[in-house]
Amino acid sequence: MRLTMMFAAASLITGALLAAPQAEARPDVVAFRGDYSPGTIVVKTRERRLYYVIDEQHAVRYPVGVGKVGKQWSGITRIDGKYREPAWSPPADVRRDNPDMPNVIPGGTPQNPMGAAAMTLAGGEYAIHGTNRPQSIGGYVSYGCVRMYNDDVTDLFQRVKVGTTVVVTAR
Repeated sequence: MRLTMMFAAASLITGALLAAPQAEARPDVVAFRGDYSPGTIVVKTRERRLYYVIDEQHAVRYPVGVGKVGKQWSGITRIDGKYREPAWSPPADVRRDNPDMPNVIPGGTPQNPMGAAAMTLAGGEYAIHGTNRPQSIGGYVSYGCVRMYNDDVTDLFQRVKVGTTVVVTAR
């Protein structure tokens, strides 16, 4: 089944993206405090980190790339879909910036900015997804999506389910 998703995603460099060797996954279990239930995803934009809460005192921490200036957002949403190697259709704001981009980029190809997996977020055109540009992790780089190393998004993908709460904060 071919799946085409419409949501804002990673900014693209003109021309073909090359798949770079993937860095080792770096999820760390760290001390974490906050008023979040186990199973919640917390994205701290300023830190450029995603936390998957595992209990009242700990979370799995992942480095991420987040929205660039003017594309950042905060709020509470939930995962409304999970997809492995999804096809991607650039939304209007991405196409404005990259008018020569194809209408659909097949899943699993080096040019596809979704990487190994994507978890779409309810209420918008955003997702938590892998990337074929690992050098972008740790930066303010996307059109509002949360980018992860492919190994990390695969790890998180296995931990969460549709309906998982996602909290994005400016902190």
